[in-house]
Amino acid sequence: MDTQHDIALTHALAGIPGPVPPSGVLHAVIPHTSRFTVVGNHLAQHAELSLVAIGVGVHIQSLPAGAEVGIKTLAARFPEGEVKIASALRELEAHGYLHRTRVRLTRGRVATRTVFCNQPGAAPVMPAVRAVPVVPAVPVVPAVPVVGPEVRNPGPAPTLVPEHIRVPEPTPVREPPAVPEPIRVPEPTPVPEPRPVPEPIPAPEAPYAPVRLPSRTAPKQPRRPLPHPHVLTPELRQASSALLADLRRHAEELVLSEEDVEELTPGVAAWLERDATTDAIRHTLTADLPHPLKHPARLLRHRLTVLLPPPLPGLHALAPPRRAPVTPFQTCEDCDRAFRSHHPGHCRDCRAQHWEAA
Repeated sequence: MDTQHDIALTHALAGIPGPVPPSGVLHAVIPHTSRFTVVGNHLAQHAELSLVAIGVGVHIQSLPAGAEVGIKTLAARFPEGEVKIASALRELEAHGYLHRTRVRLTRGRVATRTVFCNQPGAAPVMPAVRAVPVVPAVPVVPAVPVVGPEVRNPGPAPTLVPEHIRVPEPTPVREPPAVPEPIRVPEPTPVPEPRPVPEPIPAPEAPYAPVRLPSRTAPKQPRRPLPHPHVLTPELRQASSALLADLRRHAEELVLSEEDVEELTPGVAAWLERDATTDAIRHTLTADLPHPLKHPARLLRHRLTVLLPPPLPGLHALAPPRRAPVTPFQTCEDCDRAFRSHHPGHCRDCRAQHWEAA
C-alpha cells in the first residue's frame, strides 16, 4: 500500500505504439495545457553547443520580454557559476541565438540590449498592417432529395472540412507599383534607467610617460650554466658522485637517478674545489625542501649554481696591511727646533740661512 503509482504516466506508457524498445529512453507524452514553450530541435539537439549553453538558451526562450538575463542574474538563479554561464552565453552568441548590442540612453548612459532569436539565420518577418476587405463566405446548402409532392429532410449533412478555404479576391484596381515596405522588427522593451551615480573626477595627467609593464610573452632569461671545476680529477668525481648518491639518506625526497648524478657531479666538484666541506654542501642541498618536491634534480642544479661560494682567500690576503715606516724627530743644532729626519742636523729655516750666507 506504500507504493505510489502515477496513473497518467501508466496510461501514457501503455499508449506507446509499436513494440517497446529494450533499452534507451521512453517518451511519456502528456500534452501541455498551460505554461509551455516551443523549442526547436536545432537548439535542443545542437551538435556544437554544450549542455549548459542549450539549457541557458531554453531558459531564456521561456522568459517573458523584459526579463533580466545578465550573467549575475542567471548565476543567482542556477547553481552554475558566472564563468560557465558567461561561456554558455558566448556560445549562443557565436551560433546566432543571442545578440547583445550596446545602446546609448538619455543622459549619456550606455546599456546592453539583449535579443534572443529562436531560429538563427531567419529574419523575423512581421506582417504589414493593411485594411483587407472581408468578403463573407457563401454558405453551402446541402441538396435535399424530392420524393413526390413532399419534401423529406434526411437530417443534418456531414460537415466537410476543406484543406484550404478560398476567399474570393476583390476586383483588382490599377495602382502605382507598390514600394516594398521595410520589415518591421518589434521594438525591445525599454530597460529602466539605472540610478545616476556621480562620475569620478579624473585624476590629473602625469607629466611623465606611463609605465610600460613587460609582456607576458617576453623571452625568459637564459638559465645559468652549472659550475665546473678547473680540473675534474678522478678523486673529485668519486667524492662528488658519492655525496649526491648519499643525499637520500638525509632527505627521502632527494632520490636521484644515475643520469642525474652524472649530470650534477661537476657542480659538486666545483664546490669541493673551493674548499667547501661535505657537511656544508649536504646542508645546503637538503635544507628547507619544498613539499611536495616534483623535480629534485632541478632543485639541486639551481642550488649548486646560485649558491656557489667564492674561493677561499689566501694567507697573504688575510694578513693585516703593513703600516708605512715613521720618520723620527730630530733637534736643530742652531735653534733647537724639532723636525723630522733620519739624520741629525739643521731644520729647513737654518739650512736656508746658511745657504744665503754662503
